[in-house]
Amino acid sequence: MIRHFRFSVPVTCRTLLLTTLGLSVASPALANPSLLIDADTGAILSQEDATRPWYPASITKLMTVYVALNAVRQGKITLDSPLKVSARANRMPPSKMGFKPGSEVTLDNALKMLMVKSANDLAVVIAEGLSGSVENFADQMNTTGERLGLRESHFANPNGLPNPQHYSSARDFALIARALLHDFPEHTDLFSIGALSLNGRTIPNHNGLLGRYPGADGMKTGFTCAAGFNVVASATHNGRKLIAVILGESSAKARTDKAATLFDTGFATSGGSARLEALPAGQGAPPDMHKSACSRRTKDGGAWVGEIEDFAAPIVQVQGLFGSAQPAVENHISAMPRPVFDPIPVFVGRAANYAGLAYSASNPALKSMPAAANAYVPVEKPRPLAAVDPNDPDMPLKPDPSTKPLNLSGAENPAPIKIKPAKTTKPALIASAKVKTPQPNPAKIKLADKPKPGASKPNLTKPVPAKPPAVKTPPVNPKKLLPKKPPLPPQLPDDQN
Repeated sequence: MIRHFRFSVPVTCRTLLLTTLGLSVASPALANPSLLIDADTGAILSQEDATRPWYPASITKLMTVYVALNAVRQGKITLDSPLKVSARANRMPPSKMGFKPGSEVTLDNALKMLMVKSANDLAVVIAEGLSGSVENFADQMNTTGERLGLRESHFANPNGLPNPQHYSSARDFALIARALLHDFPEHTDLFSIGALSLNGRTIPNHNGLLGRYPGADGMKTGFTCAAGFNVVASATHNGRKLIAVILGESSAKARTDKAATLFDTGFATSGGSARLEALPAGQGAPPDMHKSACSRRTKDGGAWVGEIEDFAAPIVQVQGLFGSAQPAVENHISAMPRPVFDPIPVFVGRAANYAGLAYSASNPALKSMPAAANAYVPVEKPRPLAAVDPNDPDMPLKPDPSTKPLNLSGAENPAPIKIKPAKTTKPALIASAKVKTPQPNPAKIKLADKPKPGASKPNLTKPVPAKPPAVKTPPVNPKKLLPKKPPLPPQLPDDQN
Protein backbone atom coordinates (compact mmCIF):
# COMPACT_ATOMS: atom_id res chain seq x y z
CA MET A 1 0.00 0.00 0.00
CA ILE A 2 1.35 3.39 -1.00
CA ARG A 3 1.02 6.16 1.55
CA HIS A 4 0.53 9.67 0.25
CA PHE A 5 1.60 12.74 2.22
CA ARG A 6 0.12 16.09 1.22
CA PHE A 7 0.67 19.54 2.53
CA SER A 8 0.06 22.91 0.95
CA VAL A 9 2.77 25.39 0.08
CA PRO A 10 1.79 29.00 -0.67
CA VAL A 11 2.06 29.81 -4.35
CA THR A 12 4.53 32.68 -3.80
CA CYS A 13 6.74 30.51 -1.60
CA ARG A 14 6.57 27.60 -4.08
CA THR A 15 7.50 29.92 -6.95
CA LEU A 16 10.47 31.30 -4.99
CA LEU A 17 11.74 27.84 -4.10
CA LEU A 18 11.43 26.52 -7.64
CA THR A 19 13.24 29.57 -8.97
CA THR A 20 16.03 29.10 -6.43
CA LEU A 21 16.49 25.52 -7.64
CA GLY A 22 16.74 26.72 -11.22
CA LEU A 23 13.36 25.32 -12.31
CA SER A 24 11.28 27.26 -14.79
CA VAL A 25 8.00 28.83 -13.69
CA ALA A 26 5.22 29.67 -16.14
CA SER A 27 4.45 33.33 -16.44
CA PRO A 28 0.93 34.33 -15.34
CA ALA A 29 0.54 36.23 -18.62
CA LEU A 30 0.88 32.95 -20.52
CA ALA A 31 -1.66 31.07 -18.41
CA ASN A 32 -4.12 28.83 -20.24
CA PRO A 33 -7.80 28.21 -19.43
CA SER A 34 -8.45 26.52 -16.10
CA LEU A 35 -11.44 26.04 -13.82
CA LEU A 36 -12.13 24.50 -10.40
CA ILE A 37 -15.68 23.91 -9.15
CA ASP A 38 -17.48 22.15 -6.33
CA ALA A 39 -19.09 19.08 -7.88
CA ASP A 40 -22.10 19.13 -5.55
CA THR A 41 -23.02 22.82 -5.62
CA GLY A 42 -21.48 23.90 -8.92
CA ALA A 43 -19.83 26.85 -7.19
CA ILE A 44 -16.71 28.25 -8.86
CA LEU A 45 -13.63 28.11 -6.63
CA SER A 46 -11.09 29.25 -9.20
CA GLN A 47 -11.23 30.15 -12.91
CA GLU A 48 -9.13 31.74 -15.62
CA ASP A 49 -10.44 32.21 -19.17
CA ALA A 50 -12.91 29.43 -18.45
CA THR A 51 -15.15 30.34 -21.41
CA ARG A 52 -12.40 30.82 -23.98
CA PRO A 53 -12.99 28.48 -26.98
CA TRP A 54 -10.46 25.65 -27.10
CA TYR A 55 -9.81 22.40 -28.93
CA PRO A 56 -10.77 19.66 -26.43
CA ALA A 57 -8.86 16.71 -27.95
CA SER A 58 -9.63 13.40 -26.19
CA ILE A 59 -11.55 14.85 -23.27
CA THR A 60 -14.30 14.87 -25.93
CA LYS A 61 -14.77 11.20 -25.03
CA LEU A 62 -16.45 12.24 -21.78
CA MET A 63 -19.32 13.54 -23.89
CA THR A 64 -19.29 10.31 -25.92
CA VAL A 65 -19.65 8.34 -22.69
CA TYR A 66 -22.54 10.56 -21.56
CA VAL A 67 -24.51 9.96 -24.78
CA ALA A 68 -23.84 6.21 -24.57
CA LEU A 69 -24.87 5.87 -20.91
CA ASN A 70 -27.97 7.93 -21.62
CA ALA A 71 -28.93 5.45 -24.36
CA VAL A 72 -28.45 2.60 -21.86
CA ARG A 73 -30.66 4.36 -19.32
CA GLN A 74 -33.37 4.84 -21.98
CA GLY A 75 -33.31 1.12 -22.78
CA LYS A 76 -32.07 1.60 -26.35
CA ILE A 77 -29.01 -0.61 -25.76
CA THR A 78 -27.39 -2.58 -22.94
CA LEU A 79 -23.82 -2.72 -21.70
CA ASP A 80 -23.63 -6.32 -22.96
CA SER A 81 -24.77 -5.38 -26.47
CA PRO A 82 -22.07 -6.16 -29.07
CA LEU A 83 -20.77 -3.43 -31.37
CA LYS A 84 -19.18 -4.22 -34.72
CA VAL A 85 -15.87 -2.65 -35.80
CA SER A 86 -16.12 -0.97 -39.21
CA ALA A 87 -13.43 -0.20 -41.78
CA ARG A 88 -13.83 3.48 -40.96
CA ALA A 89 -13.16 2.84 -37.29
CA ASN A 90 -10.13 0.71 -38.14
CA ARG A 91 -8.61 3.62 -40.12
CA MET A 92 -8.55 5.96 -37.12
CA PRO A 93 -5.07 7.18 -36.05
CA PRO A 94 -3.60 6.37 -32.61
CA SER A 95 -4.32 6.13 -29.84
CA LYS A 96 -6.32 3.01 -30.86
CA MET A 97 -6.95 -0.64 -30.09
CA GLY A 98 -6.53 -1.74 -33.70
CA PHE A 99 -9.27 -4.38 -33.86
CA LYS A 100 -9.90 -5.78 -37.34
CA PRO A 101 -13.04 -4.79 -39.25
CA GLY A 102 -15.86 -7.18 -38.44
CA SER A 103 -14.65 -7.77 -34.88
CA GLU A 104 -17.18 -7.33 -32.10
CA VAL A 105 -16.80 -5.76 -28.68
CA THR A 106 -19.41 -5.15 -26.00
CA LEU A 107 -20.41 -1.61 -25.14
CA ASP A 108 -19.13 -2.15 -21.59
CA ASN A 109 -15.65 -3.13 -22.77
CA ALA A 110 -15.62 -0.39 -25.41
CA LEU A 111 -16.34 2.29 -22.77
CA LYS A 112 -13.57 0.99 -20.51
CA MET A 113 -11.04 0.98 -23.36
CA LEU A 114 -12.24 4.44 -24.36
CA MET A 115 -11.53 5.86 -20.91
CA VAL A 116 -8.24 4.07 -20.21
CA LYS A 117 -6.60 3.65 -23.61
CA SER A 118 -8.35 6.70 -25.15
CA ALA A 119 -9.02 4.56 -28.21
CA ASN A 120 -10.05 6.69 -31.19
CA ASP A 121 -11.25 3.66 -33.14
CA LEU A 122 -13.62 2.52 -30.41
CA ALA A 123 -15.11 6.01 -30.20
CA VAL A 124 -16.18 5.54 -33.83
CA VAL A 125 -17.42 2.01 -33.07
CA ILE A 126 -19.65 3.40 -30.30
CA ALA A 127 -20.86 6.26 -32.50
CA GLU A 128 -21.79 3.98 -35.39
CA GLY A 129 -23.37 1.37 -33.14
CA LEU A 130 -25.60 3.94 -31.47
CA SER A 131 -26.42 6.44 -34.23
CA GLY A 132 -25.40 4.79 -37.50
CA SER A 133 -22.58 7.18 -38.36
CA VAL A 134 -20.07 9.60 -36.86
CA GLU A 135 -22.05 12.52 -38.25
CA ASN A 136 -25.35 11.40 -36.73
CA PHE A 137 -23.66 10.79 -33.40
CA ALA A 138 -22.11 14.27 -33.48
CA ASP A 139 -25.60 15.71 -33.95
CA GLN A 140 -26.70 13.71 -30.92
CA MET A 141 -23.76 15.11 -28.94
CA ASN A 142 -24.71 18.67 -29.86
CA THR A 143 -28.37 18.06 -28.99
CA THR A 144 -27.36 16.64 -25.63
CA GLY A 145 -25.01 19.57 -25.10
CA GLU A 146 -27.85 22.04 -25.54
CA ARG A 147 -29.83 20.19 -22.91
CA LEU A 148 -26.89 20.32 -20.49
CA GLY A 149 -26.46 24.06 -21.01
CA LEU A 150 -23.24 24.09 -23.05
CA ARG A 151 -22.52 27.42 -24.76
CA GLU A 152 -19.07 27.41 -26.36
CA SER A 153 -19.16 23.83 -27.65
CA HIS A 154 -19.67 22.29 -31.06
CA PHE A 155 -18.85 18.62 -31.65
CA ALA A 156 -17.92 17.15 -35.02
CA ASN A 157 -16.73 13.67 -33.97
CA PRO A 158 -16.77 11.33 -30.94
CA ASN A 159 -13.00 11.18 -30.32
CA GLY A 160 -11.72 14.77 -30.45
CA LEU A 161 -9.42 14.38 -33.44
CA PRO A 162 -8.53 17.75 -35.02
CA ASN A 163 -11.39 19.48 -36.78
CA PRO A 164 -11.92 23.27 -37.08
CA GLN A 165 -15.61 22.75 -36.24
CA HIS A 166 -14.83 20.80 -33.06
CA TYR A 167 -14.27 23.04 -30.04
CA SER A 168 -15.42 23.69 -26.47
CA SER A 169 -14.37 25.47 -23.26
CA ALA A 170 -13.31 24.72 -19.70
CA ARG A 171 -16.73 25.84 -18.46
CA ASP A 172 -18.60 23.49 -20.76
CA PHE A 173 -16.47 20.49 -19.80
CA ALA A 174 -17.00 21.23 -16.13
CA LEU A 175 -20.74 20.97 -16.87
CA ILE A 176 -20.23 17.67 -18.73
CA ALA A 177 -18.14 16.21 -15.88
CA ARG A 178 -20.67 17.31 -13.28
CA ALA A 179 -23.55 15.82 -15.32
CA LEU A 180 -21.74 12.47 -15.59
CA LEU A 181 -21.18 12.28 -11.84
CA HIS A 182 -24.73 13.32 -10.94
CA ASP A 183 -26.72 11.57 -13.68
CA PHE A 184 -24.82 8.25 -13.64
CA PRO A 185 -23.43 7.72 -10.12
CA GLU A 186 -23.47 3.95 -10.65
CA HIS A 187 -20.86 4.33 -13.40
CA THR A 188 -18.34 6.64 -11.70
CA ASP A 189 -15.85 3.77 -11.42
CA LEU A 190 -15.53 3.94 -15.20
CA PHE A 191 -13.38 7.08 -14.81
CA SER A 192 -11.03 5.74 -12.12
CA ILE A 193 -9.72 2.54 -13.74
CA GLY A 194 -5.94 2.55 -13.36
CA ALA A 195 -5.20 -0.17 -15.92
CA LEU A 196 -6.80 -2.79 -18.15
CA SER A 197 -5.75 -6.33 -18.99
CA LEU A 198 -6.38 -7.66 -22.52
CA ASN A 199 -4.97 -11.02 -23.65
CA GLY A 200 -2.11 -10.80 -21.16
CA ARG A 201 -1.28 -7.20 -22.04
CA THR A 202 -1.56 -4.42 -19.44
CA ILE A 203 -2.89 -1.07 -20.65
CA PRO A 204 -2.26 1.82 -18.20
CA ASN A 205 -4.33 4.98 -17.80
CA HIS A 206 -2.94 8.33 -19.02
CA ASN A 207 -4.22 10.25 -15.99
CA GLY A 208 -1.12 11.18 -13.96
CA LEU A 209 -3.18 12.06 -10.88
CA LEU A 210 -4.49 8.54 -10.27
CA GLY A 211 -2.50 6.86 -7.53
CA ARG A 212 -0.45 10.00 -6.92
CA TYR A 213 -2.82 12.63 -5.60
CA PRO A 214 -4.76 11.55 -2.49
CA GLY A 215 -8.45 11.27 -3.31
CA ALA A 216 -8.02 11.57 -7.09
CA ASP A 217 -10.80 9.48 -8.62
CA GLY A 218 -10.46 9.91 -12.32
CA MET A 219 -12.03 11.51 -15.40
CA LYS A 220 -10.09 12.00 -18.70
CA THR A 221 -6.97 13.41 -20.35
CA GLY A 222 -6.52 14.67 -23.91
CA PHE A 223 -3.74 15.74 -26.24
CA THR A 224 -3.25 16.96 -29.78
CA CYS A 225 -0.65 19.42 -31.02
CA ALA A 226 -3.39 21.96 -31.74
CA ALA A 227 -5.03 21.56 -28.31
CA GLY A 228 -2.01 21.03 -26.08
CA PHE A 229 -2.34 18.89 -22.97
CA ASN A 230 -5.82 18.90 -21.47
CA VAL A 231 -7.32 17.17 -18.46
CA VAL A 232 -10.65 16.95 -16.67
CA ALA A 233 -9.98 15.58 -13.18
CA SER A 234 -11.93 14.94 -9.99
CA ALA A 235 -10.82 14.38 -6.41
CA THR A 236 -12.62 13.78 -3.11
CA HIS A 237 -11.49 14.78 0.38
CA ASN A 238 -13.59 14.46 3.56
CA GLY A 239 -16.71 13.83 1.50
CA ARG A 240 -16.22 16.90 -0.68
CA LYS A 241 -15.67 16.38 -4.42
CA LEU A 242 -14.02 18.94 -6.69
CA ILE A 243 -13.71 19.04 -10.48
CA ALA A 244 -10.72 20.64 -12.21
CA VAL A 245 -10.40 21.45 -15.93
CA ILE A 246 -7.02 22.45 -17.42
CA LEU A 247 -6.58 23.19 -21.12
CA GLY A 248 -3.57 23.85 -23.33
CA GLU A 249 -0.63 22.94 -21.07
CA SER A 250 2.75 22.32 -22.71
CA SER A 251 3.27 18.81 -21.28
CA ALA A 252 1.52 16.02 -19.42
CA LYS A 253 3.64 16.77 -16.35
CA ALA A 254 2.55 20.41 -16.40
CA ARG A 255 -1.16 19.62 -16.61
CA THR A 256 -0.89 17.08 -13.75
CA ASP A 257 1.04 19.49 -11.53
CA LYS A 258 -1.41 22.32 -12.25
CA ALA A 259 -4.39 20.10 -11.42
CA ALA A 260 -2.76 19.15 -8.11
CA THR A 261 -2.21 22.82 -7.30
CA LEU A 262 -5.85 23.65 -8.03
CA PHE A 263 -7.04 20.80 -5.81
CA ASP A 264 -4.72 21.99 -3.02
CA THR A 265 -6.23 25.45 -3.21
CA GLY A 266 -9.79 24.22 -3.45
CA PHE A 267 -9.68 21.83 -0.51
CA ALA A 268 -8.02 24.49 1.63
CA THR A 269 -10.88 26.94 1.02
CA SER A 270 -14.63 26.78 1.33
CA GLY A 271 -17.57 28.49 -0.24
CA GLY A 272 -17.53 29.95 -3.69
CA SER A 273 -20.56 31.97 -4.67
CA ALA A 274 -20.25 32.38 -8.44
CA ARG A 275 -21.96 29.88 -10.69
CA LEU A 276 -21.00 28.56 -14.10
CA GLU A 277 -24.06 30.17 -15.65
CA ALA A 278 -22.82 33.61 -14.55
CA LEU A 279 -19.58 33.42 -16.53
CA PRO A 280 -19.53 35.64 -19.64
CA ALA A 281 -19.78 33.85 -22.97
CA GLY A 282 -16.52 33.14 -24.73
CA GLN A 283 -15.62 34.64 -28.07
CA GLY A 284 -13.07 34.12 -30.81
CA ALA A 285 -11.53 31.09 -32.48
CA PRO A 286 -9.59 28.40 -30.59
CA PRO A 287 -5.80 28.97 -30.65
CA ASP A 288 -3.37 26.52 -32.23
CA MET A 289 -0.90 25.18 -29.63
CA HIS A 290 1.49 23.49 -32.08
CA LYS A 291 4.38 25.77 -31.21
CA SER A 292 4.29 25.20 -27.47
CA ALA A 293 3.01 21.62 -27.37
CA CYS A 294 4.80 19.95 -30.29
CA SER A 295 7.79 22.10 -31.25
CA ARG A 296 10.26 19.68 -29.64
CA ARG A 297 8.54 16.45 -30.66
CA THR A 298 9.22 14.32 -33.71
CA LYS A 299 6.73 14.49 -36.55
CA ASP A 300 6.03 10.76 -36.62
CA GLY A 301 5.88 9.98 -32.92
CA GLY A 302 4.82 13.29 -31.44
CA ALA A 303 1.25 12.34 -30.61
CA TRP A 304 2.24 9.02 -29.02
CA VAL A 305 5.09 10.56 -27.02
CA GLY A 306 2.70 13.22 -25.78
CA GLU A 307 0.18 10.69 -24.55
CA ILE A 308 2.69 8.50 -22.68
CA GLU A 309 4.78 11.33 -21.24
CA ASP A 310 3.36 10.65 -17.80
CA PHE A 311 4.90 7.18 -17.91
CA ALA A 312 8.38 8.29 -19.01
CA ALA A 313 9.51 10.30 -15.98
CA PRO A 314 8.36 11.84 -12.70
CA ILE A 315 6.73 15.24 -12.91
CA VAL A 316 9.14 17.64 -11.13
CA GLN A 317 11.43 16.27 -8.46
CA VAL A 318 12.11 18.80 -5.70
CA GLN A 319 14.27 17.80 -2.71
CA GLY A 320 15.60 19.55 0.39
CA LEU A 321 13.11 22.41 0.39
CA PHE A 322 12.59 22.26 4.12
CA GLY A 323 14.72 21.49 7.15
CA SER A 324 15.30 18.03 8.55
CA ALA A 325 12.31 18.41 10.85
CA GLN A 326 9.93 18.53 7.85
CA PRO A 327 8.48 15.40 6.19
CA ALA A 328 10.36 13.96 3.25
CA VAL A 329 9.50 16.07 0.21
CA GLU A 330 9.91 13.14 -2.21
CA ASN A 331 6.36 12.16 -1.24
CA HIS A 332 5.06 15.30 -2.98
CA ILE A 333 2.88 14.77 -6.05
CA SER A 334 5.55 16.12 -8.38
CA ALA A 335 8.09 13.48 -7.33
CA MET A 336 6.01 10.37 -6.80
CA PRO A 337 6.34 7.52 -9.33
CA ARG A 338 3.22 6.06 -10.82
CA PRO A 339 1.80 3.19 -8.81
CA VAL A 340 1.09 -0.28 -10.14
CA PHE A 341 -2.65 -0.92 -10.48
CA ASP A 342 -4.50 -4.21 -10.47
CA PRO A 343 -5.74 -4.28 -14.07
CA ILE A 344 -9.41 -4.73 -14.88
CA PRO A 345 -9.89 -7.57 -17.41
CA VAL A 346 -11.55 -6.80 -20.75
CA PHE A 347 -12.11 -8.96 -23.81
CA VAL A 348 -12.94 -8.85 -27.49
CA GLY A 349 -16.11 -10.58 -28.66
CA ARG A 350 -19.63 -11.09 -27.37
CA ALA A 351 -20.76 -11.52 -23.82
CA ALA A 352 -21.67 -15.05 -22.80
CA ASN A 353 -25.16 -16.20 -23.81
CA TYR A 354 -25.85 -13.09 -25.92
CA ALA A 355 -27.82 -14.15 -28.99
CA GLY A 356 -28.97 -10.82 -30.47
CA LEU A 357 -27.67 -8.87 -33.43
CA ALA A 358 -24.58 -6.70 -33.23
CA TYR A 359 -25.07 -2.95 -33.51
CA SER A 360 -23.24 -1.22 -36.32
CA ALA A 361 -23.56 1.50 -38.94
CA SER A 362 -26.14 -0.62 -40.78
CA ASN A 363 -28.00 -1.58 -37.59
CA PRO A 364 -27.80 1.31 -35.09
CA ALA A 365 -29.45 1.20 -31.70
CA LEU A 366 -30.94 4.69 -31.99
CA LYS A 367 -33.00 4.21 -35.14
CA SER A 368 -34.58 7.35 -36.54
CA MET A 369 -38.37 7.44 -36.69
CA PRO A 370 -39.84 8.44 -40.08
CA ALA A 371 -42.04 11.50 -39.72
CA ALA A 372 -44.68 10.16 -42.13
CA ALA A 373 -45.07 6.78 -40.45
CA ASN A 374 -48.52 6.25 -38.89
CA ALA A 375 -46.85 4.38 -36.02
CA TYR A 376 -45.29 7.61 -34.81
CA VAL A 377 -47.61 10.36 -36.11
CA PRO A 378 -50.90 10.70 -34.17
CA VAL A 379 -53.87 10.03 -36.44
CA GLU A 380 -56.69 12.59 -36.23
CA LYS A 381 -60.04 11.08 -35.24
CA PRO A 382 -62.73 11.32 -37.97
CA ARG A 383 -65.21 14.15 -37.52
CA PRO A 384 -68.94 13.37 -37.19
CA LEU A 385 -70.94 13.67 -40.39
CA ALA A 386 -72.95 16.63 -39.12
CA ALA A 387 -69.78 18.62 -38.58
CA VAL A 388 -68.51 18.21 -42.14
CA ASP A 389 -68.60 21.47 -44.07
CA PRO A 390 -69.20 20.94 -47.82
CA ASN A 391 -67.03 24.00 -48.52
CA ASP A 392 -64.13 22.67 -46.46
CA PRO A 393 -61.08 22.66 -48.80
CA ASP A 394 -59.66 19.68 -46.87
CA MET A 395 -62.72 17.58 -47.60
CA PRO A 396 -61.53 14.95 -50.10
CA LEU A 397 -64.89 14.50 -51.95
CA LYS A 398 -67.24 17.43 -52.43
CA PRO A 399 -70.95 16.92 -53.39
CA ASP A 400 -71.97 17.95 -56.91
CA PRO A 401 -74.67 20.68 -56.61
CA SER A 402 -76.32 19.54 -59.87
CA THR A 403 -77.12 16.06 -58.56
CA LYS A 404 -80.44 15.15 -56.93
CA PRO A 405 -80.47 13.48 -53.53
CA LEU A 406 -81.65 9.91 -53.17
CA ASN A 407 -85.26 9.43 -52.00
CA LEU A 408 -84.75 6.88 -49.25
CA SER A 409 -88.09 7.28 -47.42
CA GLY A 410 -90.46 7.98 -50.34
CA ALA A 411 -91.28 11.16 -52.25
CA GLU A 412 -94.45 13.01 -53.21
CA ASN A 413 -95.99 11.74 -56.50
CA PRO A 414 -93.10 9.50 -57.35
CA ALA A 415 -92.82 8.62 -61.04
CA PRO A 416 -93.95 5.06 -61.80
CA ILE A 417 -91.19 2.67 -62.41
CA LYS A 418 -91.74 0.40 -65.44
CA ILE A 419 -90.09 -2.94 -65.27
CA LYS A 420 -89.64 -4.69 -68.58
CA PRO A 421 -89.38 -8.46 -68.63
CA ALA A 422 -86.00 -9.74 -69.48
CA LYS A 423 -85.60 -11.06 -73.00
CA THR A 424 -84.85 -14.72 -73.35
CA THR A 425 -82.94 -16.02 -76.30
CA LYS A 426 -82.73 -19.59 -77.46
CA PRO A 427 -79.25 -20.86 -78.08
CA ALA A 428 -78.44 -21.59 -81.68
CA LEU A 429 -78.18 -25.23 -82.61
CA ILE A 430 -75.21 -26.69 -84.37
CA ALA A 431 -76.02 -28.34 -87.69
CA SER A 432 -74.32 -31.56 -86.74
CA ALA A 433 -76.22 -31.91 -83.45
CA LYS A 434 -78.73 -34.79 -83.18
CA VAL A 435 -82.12 -34.25 -81.59
CA LYS A 436 -83.24 -37.01 -79.26
CA THR A 437 -86.93 -37.59 -78.87
CA PRO A 438 -88.42 -39.33 -75.87
CA GLN A 439 -89.31 -43.04 -76.38
CA PRO A 440 -92.79 -44.19 -75.31
CA ASN A 441 -93.06 -46.34 -72.25
CA PRO A 442 -95.11 -49.45 -72.99
CA ALA A 443 -96.10 -49.80 -69.36
CA LYS A 444 -97.93 -46.51 -69.50
CA ILE A 445 -100.04 -47.40 -72.53
CA LYS A 446 -103.65 -48.03 -71.42
CA LEU A 447 -105.37 -51.04 -72.99
CA ALA A 448 -108.76 -49.39 -72.60
CA ASP A 449 -107.82 -46.83 -75.17
CA LYS A 450 -109.39 -48.10 -78.34
CA PRO A 451 -107.78 -47.21 -81.55
CA LYS A 452 -109.71 -45.21 -84.03
CA PRO A 453 -111.19 -46.86 -87.04
CA GLY A 454 -108.71 -47.44 -89.74
CA ALA A 455 -105.76 -47.26 -87.34
CA SER A 456 -103.37 -50.11 -87.04
CA LYS A 457 -103.30 -52.18 -83.92
CA PRO A 458 -100.46 -51.40 -81.56
CA ASN A 459 -97.74 -53.94 -81.13
CA LEU A 460 -97.71 -54.58 -77.44
CA THR A 461 -94.64 -56.77 -77.51
CA LYS A 462 -92.33 -54.40 -79.30
CA PRO A 463 -93.10 -50.68 -79.29
CA VAL A 464 -92.59 -48.81 -82.52
CA PRO A 465 -90.61 -45.66 -82.02
CA ALA A 466 -92.06 -42.55 -83.43
CA LYS A 467 -90.20 -40.99 -86.30
CA PRO A 468 -88.65 -37.72 -85.17
CA PRO A 469 -89.74 -34.69 -87.07
CA ALA A 470 -87.25 -33.06 -89.35
CA VAL A 471 -85.54 -30.12 -87.71
CA LYS A 472 -84.37 -27.27 -89.82
CA THR A 473 -81.43 -25.44 -88.30
CA PRO A 474 -80.29 -22.03 -89.46
CA PRO A 475 -76.79 -21.73 -90.81
CA VAL A 476 -74.21 -21.07 -88.11
CA ASN A 477 -72.11 -17.94 -88.39
CA PRO A 478 -68.58 -18.88 -87.19
CA LYS A 479 -67.91 -15.31 -86.11
CA LYS A 480 -70.58 -15.50 -83.43
CA LEU A 481 -69.45 -17.33 -80.35
CA LEU A 482 -71.49 -19.60 -78.23
CA PRO A 483 -72.01 -18.70 -74.51
CA LYS A 484 -68.62 -18.69 -72.80
CA LYS A 485 -69.36 -21.05 -69.95
CA PRO A 486 -66.79 -22.53 -70.01
CA PRO A 487 -64.82 -20.68 -72.73
CA LEU A 488 -63.56 -22.75 -75.61
CA PRO A 489 -59.79 -22.86 -76.12
CA PRO A 490 -58.59 -20.85 -79.13
CA GLN A 491 -57.91 -22.84 -82.26
CA LEU A 492 -54.35 -22.40 -83.45
CA PRO A 493 -52.93 -23.09 -86.89
CA ASP A 494 -51.29 -26.41 -87.29
CA ASP A 495 -47.81 -25.00 -87.29
CA GLN A 496 -48.33 -23.59 -83.76
CA ASN A 497 -49.93 -26.55 -81.99
